[in-house]
Amino acid sequence: MKIALDPYMIRHLPLDRLPHAVAELGYDQIELSPRSDFLDWWVMPRATRERMTAFRQAMRASGVGLASLQPMYRWASPFDDERQWAVRCWKKAIEVALEMECPLMVSEFGRGASPERSVGERPGANPKELCEAAWFRSMDELLPILERERIVLSVEPHPEDWIEQLQPAIDIVTNIGSPSLKLSYIAPHTFYYGDDMAAMIAAAAPVLAHVRVADTFDHRKSSQLRYIVNPPGSNQIRVHQHLDIGQGEIDWDVFFGALGSAGFDGVMSSCVFAWEDRAEASSRYMRDTIERYVARHFERAAAR
Repeated sequence: MKIALDPYMIRHLPLDRLPHAVAELGYDQIELSPRSDFLDWWVMPRATRERMTAFRQAMRASGVGLASLQPMYRWASPFDDERQWAVRCWKKAIEVALEMECPLMVSEFGRGASPERSVGERPGANPKELCEAAWFRSMDELLPILERERIVLSVEPHPEDWIEQLQPAIDIVTNIGSPSLKLSYIAPHTFYYGDDMAAMIAAAAPVLAHVRVADTFDHRKSSQLRYIVNPPGSNQIRVHQHLDIGQGEIDWDVFFGALGSAGFDGVMSSCVFAWEDRAEASSRYMRDTIERYVARHFERAAAR
């Protein structure tokens, strides 16, 4: 298993300094989420050949690997011009992954069309079933490339995506049956996935390649007032957090216990976004705490 850091909270560092900083925080793997000088949101990758070379050299010098890359494109947009652009960007991102010798790409099922496009269109122009159809069309184009290049794509249902619960996501990935398509479990999205975390992780285990670790509150609790949003009672807003372990309401013994029992051996990333003002302390704490939970639950599972 690889334990990685998503260095989003220190993204101000240039790429050639990032690996050293990650190593100083106690990690030997990077999960690179979108950043403006590499794989930016919604646009063609900005990773130049010179930039990739400098990044690779810095990783080698620091003893740090690239566990995963996260492209984010609108591959589930019902508007085919947006979807085709997303697929074109994805193809370039796959080239970047090959150049960086990165075997895992992670992303979301997607929210469909761009918000600006959705608002300006007629009602019903961005329904979930059309988003699903668009996503499958994108998979028809991308999975043969991923399979040929032996890159794994791990997808997650994200709050506000066309699919938010875990079981339908498991069904889709399982039914497609590609060796290059796997599933991610994002801990801070747990309370959108369903009710029984241990059962969900067990069900996902055969296709589970990637997990992210951060804490959150259960937005459903206290008459749905754990988070207070305006306008009151809105059913369009999706709220969660990416906090340090112990700052929210996830049962971490259940989480790590279920992963240990499932024999999880993929990429596990620390994915805290909430504390840029104490990013170093947060990242070190997360590394130490993840290691303690892994030692406790994975060794116990192996001893059974």
